[in-house]
Amino acid sequence: MGDVMKLGCAGVHVLDHLVTGIESIPEHNDGQVVETICATAAGTAGGTALVAARLGAGVRSIGAIGDDVFADTLLTLLAREGVDVSGLVRKAGHRTSASVLPVRPNGDRPAWHCIGANAAFGLADVSGELLRDLTHLHLGGPEFLGGDAAASLLARARSSGATTSVDVLAPGDPGMLEWIAAALPHTDYLLPNHEQVLGFTGADDVVTGARALVGAGAGCVAVTRGARGAVVVTADEVVEVPAYAVKVVDTTGCGDAFSAGFLRARSLGLGLREAAELGCATSAQVIGGLGTDAGAYTLDDVRAFAATADRLGMR
Repeated sequence: MGDVMKLGCAGVHVLDHLVTGIESIPEHNDGQVVETICATAAGTAGGTALVAARLGAGVRSIGAIGDDVFADTLLTLLAREGVDVSGLVRKAGHRTSASVLPVRPNGDRPAWHCIGANAAFGLADVSGELLRDLTHLHLGGPEFLGGDAAASLLARARSSGATTSVDVLAPGDPGMLEWIAAALPHTDYLLPNHEQVLGFTGADDVVTGARALVGAGAGCVAVTRGARGAVVVTADEVVEVPAYAVKVVDTTGCGDAFSAGFLRARSLGLGLREAAELGCATSAQVIGGLGTDAGAYTLDDVRAFAATADRLGMR
């Protein structure tokens, strides 16, 4: 593909509200002063779209939002990053999907979620015009469509010459794998975390689980493992890369950032190892700040970071 990437990010778009300085959840009607409350575009499609745009891809968001003020905010946050938001359809009578995330001092963030308009997203919302010029389609949250519909969407993208990827939002559960199984043969890159891989497959280790997912039809499985980095598995290859040594501020959006970095690297013709390294390096930009839109960086910045930064377990 060279340097030209036209990426469509379809599926889950969320407006995250992050709160830092949380000591505890107040009792009854008590209140608590916190350090920061901010909002950011997020979701397995929305977060990946935002970060990929920073990495120089041409990005179009495709999904469903509500007819509320949260939708206005989400559109603004994506558009100011250069994302084409023409594929986000307002659903009358629905609220925009949103989350509230109290961020703990170690970067963990339990969450409250409102599914909202993401549950109303369907194949009818994706016109052929939205797919026609894409070089890659990333589907975040295929479980909202269901396996057959997700398979149809991915097959349509492939028929137009695009490569495809999938990132499942739900926790690992064998039933969820069955629900989306029809999509896997149409998926060039499956991008789960390690807990999902083990949960989906019942395997005792990530590599065995990833191989099972390749056996189920995925062309390549790139698994994020938090502080342990990432592992990439195909029918012929297993590649493991370490994470980068950074101070953890907030883990929100790290998986979406990995997806963006990995896919951008592949669009540039880089190999699986280099793509996983760029994915981890992109994730490191996000984990050092608050929210998916943390920091300010370009593709060149991330590549320079990847070339010089220490990695966990390595010197």
